[in-house]
Amino acid sequence: MIAPGLPANEPDRLRSLAEHNLLDTLPEEVYDDITRLAAEICGTPIAAINLIAGDRQWSKSTHNTQGDSQGLHQYMRGPRELSFCAHTIMNPDETMVVPDARYDERFMDNPLTTGDPHIVFYAGVPVKDAQDRALGSLCVIDSRPRELPEYKLESLRALAKLVNTHFQLRRTQIELDKTKARVDAAQPILQALTQAINSFTKESEEEQIVHLQSLQAGVLSLKNALELH
Repeated sequence: MIAPGLPANEPDRLRSLAEHNLLDTLPEEVYDDITRLAAEICGTPIAAINLIAGDRQWSKSTHNTQGDSQGLHQYMRGPRELSFCAHTIMNPDETMVVPDARYDERFMDNPLTTGDPHIVFYAGVPVKDAQDRALGSLCVIDSRPRELPEYKLESLRALAKLVNTHFQLRRTQIELDKTKARVDAAQPILQALTQAINSFTKESEEEQIVHLQSLQAGVLSLKNALELH
């Protein structure tokens, strides 16, 4: 077995993965629909969207018609060193196809090939963020050797692009939510500052000095709320 290497952009890739808030999240229908379609199009019993974290693989979605098994669970939530998808992300612009893992030096003695769930055929397309960093793979798996015609691989790549789009929409929504939270936090501070400024000219000199200090503190709070400091 040959363990997968690390992409040259690994620190940025891991940072992006964290920013997408995908790891250890609940199932989502949109991703489950994509893995179901991938399995149906490619005629495989298993399809998955697997994300590669620092030392593990984690499955965002798994479509499986073979029945649950300990080996399959280990593959979907197992160590990175055993992951087929960890090899796939090494070449973000390429589809990785393994017709028969029993005769591939990278996987021939992989315990997931020699034992349950007996991964023999694998095809994976990298799924990526907006900066073209591979976060994981959309893959199809079978326990027997096989080949996929090019038109099915093209369909798998099209589904992977759909995953990419949803990843980017997710990242945008997270940023919008953060911006809204900052604006909401700043709103009462801004209102208090506006009221203080409106009453400033009606006060005595001593009161103005006190209010200036209060205004300075309010401006600092506003900056903190908007993360402009």
